[in-house]
Amino acid sequence: MTDLERYRDEIDEIDSEIVRLFEKRMKVSEEVAEYKIKTGKQVLDPVRESQKIHTLKNKAHGDFNSLGVQELFRQIMAISRKRQYQLLTEHGIYGERNFTTVKHVPLENATVVFQGVEGAYSYAAMRQYFGKNIESYHVKTWRTAMEDVTHGTADYAVLPIENSTAGIVADIYDLLMEYRLYIVGEQIIRVDHVLLGMPDAQIGDIREVCSHPQGLAQCKAFLEENPSWKKKEVENTAGAAKKVSEVRDKGVAAIASREAGEVFGLKVLAENICREKANSTRFIIVSRKPEYEEKAGKISICFELPHESGTLYNMLSHIIYNGLNMTKIESRPIPGKSWEYRFFVDFTGKLGESAVENALRGIEAEANVLRVLGNY
Repeated sequence: MTDLERYRDEIDEIDSEIVRLFEKRMKVSEEVAEYKIKTGKQVLDPVRESQKIHTLKNKAHGDFNSLGVQELFRQIMAISRKRQYQLLTEHGIYGERNFTTVKHVPLENATVVFQGVEGAYSYAAMRQYFGKNIESYHVKTWRTAMEDVTHGTADYAVLPIENSTAGIVADIYDLLMEYRLYIVGEQIIRVDHVLLGMPDAQIGDIREVCSHPQGLAQCKAFLEENPSWKKKEVENTAGAAKKVSEVRDKGVAAIASREAGEVFGLKVLAENICREKANSTRFIIVSRKPEYEEKAGKISICFELPHESGTLYNMLSHIIYNGLNMTKIESRPIPGKSWEYRFFVDFTGKLGESAVENALRGIEAEANVLRVLGNY
């Protein structure tokens, strides 16, 4: 036997003993969970865990091993907590959720608000999701739409949250935390931008192109082919088309939808100006009612964390450990807190399912703030 083979055999023996001791420890952790269930004590005891890790790391020899012991036992304790959260759910002890289940979100006789004007992609998303048997109106800003739903002027708002080419609409994420509204649905719209101008305009007349910042970003390659054009940001793509129709200047064009051009009597000067063929925008439907459909299969949450090493990994591990598929994560700075962030996460599942409740229970106990934004 070579020295390497002998070392490997020794490591195998040690690893087997570690597994035996780990399972023994987990058995005791389950007994601790049973005690906490009977007494109502919280699973996480941060003072006890901090003291325990401090004691154990000081038993190790050398800085490297001390740090290793600290990380090892942080993970062991995190796994132990996850098992305890599972046992709480198995005993029928669920976190308090104010959500209610509905057969389907009411699609008729509702009042829906969207930002922009007729011909905007938000308008198209609203029509695809709700159909025609609704009352609808438009506002100038996303904040106004959120305000109207909050105060009951509208039942729902349709808001763009992400584009497959240009990325997230950051303002929407911030507004979701500012207003106590809930995501009850989503609608994906294929974005097919064209360049629109006055009926008598030619592409050689163009001096200025206006659109929403996302529209300009999505057509960046096309615009770079025409470097002399001045680019101007406006509130939305359909509003850009409306502006061109109002200024009646052959030198001004808009990046918007073909439908917007028809609404405002404009001419298509160029097609296929977005080089990304799979360009789509995801819109969310928000309501003041915390409800979700029986067929819901995606959950959106937001949480804030202590500014400490490893905390994000620990939060996400609750999702992974419970066999849930995380489909998206975004971060946004927390206003008034330098270099601290809140995280927005989407994952598959439905409220009330054991795996979902286990994950949410763990995040809720260990994050500074948790909000369930919706199940849809």
